[in-house]
Amino acid sequence: MIHKLSLKYKLDLKIIVVALLYYLSARMGYFFAFENTTALPAWPPSGIGFALIILLGRSAWPGITIGALVANVMAYWNSPELPPQTIITISSLIAIGNTVEVVVGNYMVKAWIKDDYPFGVTKSTFRFLFTTLLMCAVGSGIGTLSLYLNDAVLAENLLRTGFSWWVGKVVGILLFTPLILSIAKRIGFKFSTGKAMEAGIFLLSLVGIYLLLKVDYLRPTLERTLPFVVLPFLLWLAFRFELIIAITGVLIVSLISIYMTIIGVGPFVLSESYNSMLLLQIFIGVISISTIILSATVIERGVAQRKLEEFNENLETMVQERTRALNEEINTRKEAEDKIVRTNKELSKRNTELDNFVYSVSHDLRAPIASVFGLINLAKKDKDTSKKNMYLEMIYKSAMQQDDFIKEILDQSRNSRLEVKREEILFEPLIDETFNQLKFATSPGNSVEKVINIYQDEPFYSDRWRLKVILNNIISNAIRYRNGKDPVIKVDITIREHLATLAIQDNGKGIDRDHLPNIFKMFYRATDDGAGSGLGLYIVKEAIDKLNGQIQVESEVGIGTLVKLAIPEIQ
Repeated sequence: MIHKLSLKYKLDLKIIVVALLYYLSARMGYFFAFENTTALPAWPPSGIGFALIILLGRSAWPGITIGALVANVMAYWNSPELPPQTIITISSLIAIGNTVEVVVGNYMVKAWIKDDYPFGVTKSTFRFLFTTLLMCAVGSGIGTLSLYLNDAVLAENLLRTGFSWWVGKVVGILLFTPLILSIAKRIGFKFSTGKAMEAGIFLLSLVGIYLLLKVDYLRPTLERTLPFVVLPFLLWLAFRFELIIAITGVLIVSLISIYMTIIGVGPFVLSESYNSMLLLQIFIGVISISTIILSATVIERGVAQRKLEEFNENLETMVQERTRALNEEINTRKEAEDKIVRTNKELSKRNTELDNFVYSVSHDLRAPIASVFGLINLAKKDKDTSKKNMYLEMIYKSAMQQDDFIKEILDQSRNSRLEVKREEILFEPLIDETFNQLKFATSPGNSVEKVINIYQDEPFYSDRWRLKVILNNIISNAIRYRNGKDPVIKVDITIREHLATLAIQDNGKGIDRDHLPNIFKMFYRATDDGAGSGLGLYIVKEAIDKLNGQIQVESEVGIGTLVKLAIPEIQ
């Protein structure tokens, strides 16, 4: 219920507040009236009424009318030369003029300026100044005409009175409207040590000027030059502070100037009151306009500078992001190029291996078959039973050679296709299994001595199948190319810090130094005895690479071979 009542009487309350403020500001304006004049150096109600109707909307116009009517009736009521009926008529017409004045100004602000606070952009500020001049011309024209029609002003004084009223209204708007709009917009003074010091210097400067005026031999000169001395300080306020501070400074200087002129002191005192008032109004108008325009220019420049800084920051961010994207793209392209190079190398290697593979397979697979066919033909023709057993033994060796070759091809195929499998590795049974599978590779009268040392105190995980292929090929080579007397194979294995270190050493035939760089190539044979296919060490190297390990071979002809392996644990 209370809320509904407040809404119901909201407009009435608004009108009453506007009327009261307008009347009080009018009384303040009459306080600064010059003697023997009907005009005032500044008409505060124009500025206050204009600000109120901008803030509260055009529905507040009755408050302007009521306040103006009461203020003018009170002003003319004690005039003995005017009858009450004439006073009411004049006051009513002036109130209508004041109301039309602010309504026209509010319409131009809404329709033309389109900003309730037009002091942040220079263009809007100039439009506000033009609006002020136009609306004050309407109000002062109606007011002066009402005086003339009611014989309160002579025809020869009509222009001067109207002009004085117009300038007074303009000054009132320039002094009070920006101040009230700034307060309503909550554009206040941002305190800082530097700004506080500057404000203190400004106040001290005003005090200094006042004290200098007390000096007799400086007073005549300073009184005449006072407007020129004060102007730089006001421009300083406009340049360094917000509009609310700058326009407050202008208001203080204006009120002091009005007061000094009224009491007959200062640079604006002339022989006639009208001339003194006009000179004072021009001074106040100039400092007000200069301050407002300069403040708007500074604000506009600040906004432009902030936008430029934001643009630079955004541009820098965009450049950084684009640079980062380009770097990523370059890295991606580089990685792609490196991958292509690696792929090309791999393809080239595979093509070469494929060519060798096709040639060697056709040769190594057909050679044992050809031997078998030849031996079978010899066995058919030869009737000697002992020789047939020899032929069968030779056929068996050829078949075994072909079987070993096929196994090596299968091992190579599985190594290239299968993913690495993580299993726990126990090297002792793995070595025993390898030697057991190869025990038939030696004749009964020429066995190989084994010396095995395994140091494994911690679990080790790797691919068991690949480790078995590696050990099988290395140990089989050591057995195959053993020496004729007392062959020995020594195996040392150490597991430490997730790394398996293997050393397999024999005292066999050894490998010539010239062959060592090529022993890991596909189908490369370091000997011409035809015992091997040339795939064994190639398969070993491929399996070692799959396990991310390393292999090193040291050998001397007639002394033996040492193979060193370093295989990291699969995590």
